Amino acid sequence: MVRVVALPSLVQLIMRFALAVPFWRSGILKWDGFLQLSDTAVTLFTDEFMLHLPGGPYPFPAPTLMAFLSGSGEIIFPILLVLGLATRFAALGLLCMTVIVELTVPDGWPVHITWAAMALGIMAWGPGRFSIDYLLRNLLQLLKVAR
Repeated sequence: MVRVVALPSLVQLIMRFALAVPFWRSGILKWDGFLQLSDTAVTLFTDEFMLHLPGGPYPFPAPTLMAFLSGSGEIIFPILLVLGLATRFAALGLLCMTVIVELTVPDGWPVHITWAAMALGIMAWGPGRFSIDYLLRNLLQLLKVAR
C-alpha cells in the first residue's frame, strides 16, 4: 500500500511543485510587468535586506541587479521545475538562492532547510517520469538506437 501512495515518479513531481511554489510566489511580487522590476523589490534589496555574514550584517552589493537576478531566478527556475526541463540545473539554482535567503533571513532556517532538502533530492534523483527531461532522454535514446 505504501509503495502505491509513494510512487517515486509521483514523489519527484510533488517535490518539484513543492519547491517551485514558494519561489514563484515571491518572484511574482518582484515584477510590475514584463522585465519591469517593482519599486518595492529594489527598495527591499537597497534598504531592508542585509547579508548576515561574520562581522556584519552587510548591505547587498548592486541592489538593483540583485533584485533583478532574484526576481528572474524566482520565475525561471520554478517554471523549469514544474515542466521538468533542465530540472537538476533549476534545483541547483534554487539551492543557491536558498543559501542567499538563509544569509538574509537567518531565523528562517526551519523553512530554508526544507527547501534545501527538496532541491538536493531533485538534484540527486532527478525529475522523474512526469517531466520533459524524461521524455527528451527517451527520445534521444530512441534516435540513437535508430541510427
